Amino acid sequence: MKITVDYGRKHSVFEGFGASGAWWAQEVGKWTHTDKESGKSVRDTIAELLYSKDKGIGLRTYRYNIGAGSAHSGAGDIGNPLRRTESFDIGEGKYDFTRDEAAVYMMKKAAEEGADEIILFVNSPVERLTKNHMSHLGRYQIMRENISRKNYRAFAAYCLDVTEHFLREGLPVKYLSPINEPIWIWNGGQEGCHYSPMTAAAVMKVFAEEMNRRPALRDVKLSGVESGDLRWFNKSYTRALMKHKAVRDRIDAVDVHSYCLPLPIPVKGFNDREAFVRRFRKWLDRHYPDLPVKMSEWCHMQGGRDKTMKSALVMADTIYKDISILNVTSWQHWIAVSEVDYCDGLIYINLSDKSFEMTKRYYATGNFSKYIPYKAERIDAYCDDKDLKILGFAKDGKTILVVINDTAAEKNISVDAVGPVTVAVTDNDHDLTETTAENKDITITPESVTTIIYGG
Repeated sequence: MKITVDYGRKHSVFEGFGASGAWWAQEVGKWTHTDKESGKSVRDTIAELLYSKDKGIGLRTYRYNIGAGSAHSGAGDIGNPLRRTESFDIGEGKYDFTRDEAAVYMMKKAAEEGADEIILFVNSPVERLTKNHMSHLGRYQIMRENISRKNYRAFAAYCLDVTEHFLREGLPVKYLSPINEPIWIWNGGQEGCHYSPMTAAAVMKVFAEEMNRRPALRDVKLSGVESGDLRWFNKSYTRALMKHKAVRDRIDAVDVHSYCLPLPIPVKGFNDREAFVRRFRKWLDRHYPDLPVKMSEWCHMQGGRDKTMKSALVMADTIYKDISILNVTSWQHWIAVSEVDYCDGLIYINLSDKSFEMTKRYYATGNFSKYIPYKAERIDAYCDDKDLKILGFAKDGKTILVVINDTAAEKNISVDAVGPVTVAVTDNDHDLTETTAENKDITITPESVTTIIYGG
């Protein structure tokens, strides 16, 4: 079976993959004990595994959470202490940048290892500025916004001061995202803030205006508004944002989250994620054809620690559809590291003995992030076997194919390669195992993600 590559059919220019340091970095950043295999500290080893191109999977983007300060106040209903964050805010215009030391260390280490894009994102405004002085609503409050309009500029000033601080520290801060998943109620469990489309746009407008007053931020863009489910209100939030010229000038893409949370509603198509992706893409093409889309958060919303190819293939299928259908230019995991029994990390940590475990999601992510170069052009690539999902990229005379086989059958394909072919395989028996051969005939193993790189 031959893979056909059409270099004339070009799509988006792809920027890379990433993950957030939310909730784990403030713990792992303290792990200075030595990892026996690498000989480095555990915290440095984890940063290397995630962000190094040579010794890791080469994630490009690190998302740092500007916290609301619930770790200091103890206010609110947040049971897991790691979901409470520190804040640099110690009063209006006053800061303590020695706070959040462990999480800041992991951000700096990620940049040192190769992350050249940092996104600062906010779940809730700092508690000093919220209506109830907590990082989420009260238990019985529903669909209310927890910040008054009079505090929008103070909220922006705080976030922009933090942004300028990190820029002075030499960190590659490229984006600031003031709003995260505004559609949800956020009355417990973690920091969060609800906004309607209109108020979300008003907040973003204030941020854009304040950024325009600061020459140091001329190269920093806004991102958002990171709505939490592909089915709900992405059109409404996008339409509201695009009404403001100041926002349009400061935003270079619409950022959305790639969730389609399954609900027990017996309506045909209600849980058909692909159909919603197609409709959103069609709507964007009609109304905002030149506005790129970035996927800024996803995890496999399933309980339990799944380290197997089963979860890795769910992830790979999501990446494939987001890139091939929605035409996203960036794709990011919710968290890179998880301490809970849930499918939401590339690496699992164990708090009891401060150890870590790898997952197939980690290695399968590497099939994309390690080999697709920054600003590679996505091109058409396909074959007659409809079981195989194929993404094609080209840059600097190299062709990169990612082939997903989620069936139990072995497949045989061939490529029109010039020179040697590099093949990297993640499956039940291989962890991003790389080989080089002159043979252009390649075996695609069952339940696998395979990356193929060649000249021509």
